[in-house]
Amino acid sequence: MTTIAVLGGGYAGLRAARKLAHAKVPARIVLVNKHPYHYQSTQLHQLAAGTKEEADICFPMATAVPKKVNVVIDEVERVDREGHQVFLKSHPPIAYDYLLNALGFESESFGIEGVEENSLPLVDVDTALAARRHLEETLARYRTSGDDLDLSILVCGAGFTSIEYLGELVYRLPELAKRYDFPMEKVKIGCIEAADKILPMFDRKLADWATDYLRRHGVVFHTSTPITAIRPGQVVSNDATFSANTIIWATGVKGSSVIPASGYSSKRNRVVVQDDLSVEGNPREFLIGDVSAVLDPSSGRPYPTTAQVSIAQADCAAANVVAELTGRPTGKFSFKSVGTVCSLGPKVGVAQIDFMGHWKLKGWIVGIVKKMVNDRSVLEVADVKTVLGNN
Repeated sequence: MTTIAVLGGGYAGLRAARKLAHAKVPARIVLVNKHPYHYQSTQLHQLAAGTKEEADICFPMATAVPKKVNVVIDEVERVDREGHQVFLKSHPPIAYDYLLNALGFESESFGIEGVEENSLPLVDVDTALAARRHLEETLARYRTSGDDLDLSILVCGAGFTSIEYLGELVYRLPELAKRYDFPMEKVKIGCIEAADKILPMFDRKLADWATDYLRRHGVVFHTSTPITAIRPGQVVSNDATFSANTIIWATGVKGSSVIPASGYSSKRNRVVVQDDLSVEGNPREFLIGDVSAVLDPSSGRPYPTTAQVSIAQADCAAANVVAELTGRPTGKFSFKSVGTVCSLGPKVGVAQIDFMGHWKLKGWIVGIVKKMVNDRSVLEVADVKTVLGNN
């Protein structure tokens, strides 16, 4: 029987596996995922800040996929693309006829000295929980250490993850101050960014509102400040040094390291794919999500690696596998964003919504919108029962 291997149970992989199962294709569908659960990567910042618990952003893989999908919990080591096999860490290789590679992202150090040794990334459940433990233990230590750096937090990068993490952090800090008995007036929060603007994808007024909100809550932004090294307790930018005992690394991500290990030609472990999401020269191999670079015909630049784009790619790739199986031509990937939402804690944020008009929102209403967005993303990779279970 024909085998379709789907690698990765994130937004792209899980959605694709579900679409293939519902299409009732005459094939065996195998979904490989490192963990027995799916996690909402767009909510990792909340887990790291402690405003959400693990159960709030995760659900079992077994409850999310139809019975037709065979789930293998293991880590992919590499893909033998010529031999059509996926090599796993603990299981025998999986032979496939069609491949949907959706292996997701890893932290990107950009080759900067000391990043991996001296900072805390936010790329999965384990790293988010590690960052949370470190934050709380360091803040609690101030009572005995008296070290002001225990109350100093530096966030590297000012992308979506950083800004949303900062929003959750300033929301939760007063509660942590009461719990661990440290003076809020001594807390210092810095955000270090190489670019000269914060949230450039937003309308300038919305971006300024978000930046001002965080400033009013104690965040100091250092823009046009490229990071050149991370040392124990220090972020270095050329001749300037910033000190803190909690350093969060959220400057950007790259695709899975399985990509170079499998011989793909890539940049930051992302492969430029054809307009139907297949790999050039191999119409039965599709790359979607964070490991793919899909060029937007209007700009000539790759689409951003967002959950919204990943889900749309999954739909296209699954439909194209079905087309291949049934002898029909594949279709081109197209995407139209419905908007962008950036939370600044659980109650406020900024948003640009392109649905039934063009909406620019800020403040408390965005908290409601963000909740709707999170619920929608769960519904697109699972079911109503799972949405209700995560509320």
